[in-house]
Amino acid sequence: MDRKNSPPLADRMRPKTLEDFLGQEKIVGTGKLLRQAIENDNVPPMIFWGPPGSGKTTLAYIISQQTNSDFVQMSAVNSGVTDLRQVILRAEQNKKIGQRTILFIDEIHRWNKAQQDALLPQVEKGIIILIGATTENPSFEVRGALLSRCRVFVLDRLGEEHIKNIIERALSDKENGLGKLKLKINDKVKELISQLSNGDARVALNVLEYASSVSKDISLDLIKEAFQKSHLLYDKDGEEHYNIISALHKAMRGSDANAALYWLARMLEAGEDPLYVARRLVRFASEDIGLANSRALEQAVAAYQACSFIGMPECNVILAQAVVYMAKCKKSNDLYMAYGQAASDVKKYGNLPVPLHIRNAPTKLMKELDYGKGYKYSPDYDYEEEQEYLPGELKGRKYLEN
Repeated sequence: MDRKNSPPLADRMRPKTLEDFLGQEKIVGTGKLLRQAIENDNVPPMIFWGPPGSGKTTLAYIISQQTNSDFVQMSAVNSGVTDLRQVILRAEQNKKIGQRTILFIDEIHRWNKAQQDALLPQVEKGIIILIGATTENPSFEVRGALLSRCRVFVLDRLGEEHIKNIIERALSDKENGLGKLKLKINDKVKELISQLSNGDARVALNVLEYASSVSKDISLDLIKEAFQKSHLLYDKDGEEHYNIISALHKAMRGSDANAALYWLARMLEAGEDPLYVARRLVRFASEDIGLANSRALEQAVAAYQACSFIGMPECNVILAQAVVYMAKCKKSNDLYMAYGQAASDVKKYGNLPVPLHIRNAPTKLMKELDYGKGYKYSPDYDYEEEQEYLPGELKGRKYLEN
């Protein structure tokens, strides 16, 4: 095989049958409804939701191989309503001759409201059987009307053993894999690839292919270099992930805007989800700035919303603005500490009763039991009344200084 002109290893090694499809037994294992639907050529409209490299596109490909429907594949990144109209015409012609049409839309969350709405009538009428794939929560990214007509199947991140099995297949397959190369590779190297690929089969195979193009002796150092070449060495669920987000948090807390920008760039350039970073900023705004600058929370929430609107790479400067703002803000952890103390009292004292005078009294019985009796309505006292709002056991407790 001419490696220069051949498809990527990940595409060549794509499973063609459910028997070779690893890691998603809970949805396509023996006796599962989806497996039966595929085997009976009666698949419903559905959404595959799962992390990158978990097999969403592969499962759609298997369906295309094991059903008799006309299978059409589109990517939401580079297609729109015009492309959809052409598919609809094709599907309408198919229906006239009794053939079903399956439309697979990869990254369906990237289609906007108008694009998804254009698809809805065709799904409702059964002209098109939709299969959508998304890495984002479909509850937020797929129109409710469209989502209600689809079954959602959640694909899990592949485990290290699954990735290792996929690597073994690629190494042994002489037709589509790397079997002819007779690579020298030991179990420790395979384990490293499995760990650093973060459950993403495509990343694992891309790294392996790159390494094999450099040398037939696949060493640990070569694999580390291959990961840095294919995507920065950054395990999104491993120790390095938590090390770097910790570094960003501490740099902002220490008011070092330059270091904070560096750690932000380390994450974003390695492919971190910008919304993950934005969520951390929302937390930071209250935990480390809090009452010292209440506008910080507004900035963080605005950054999250802006990132959700435009995504990467355009939102990188938005996160940079928010990170620098947080770093330069005056800091206070009073709220964080105060809440911790209040939570500690809750655990220590359990469910202390609400004082009678501040209980709600919507019924006659409650009033007869003295619910609300003696309560002083603050506006009537110009908000200067003396009144206890804590349970008796905590009377006078101060979590925050005045």
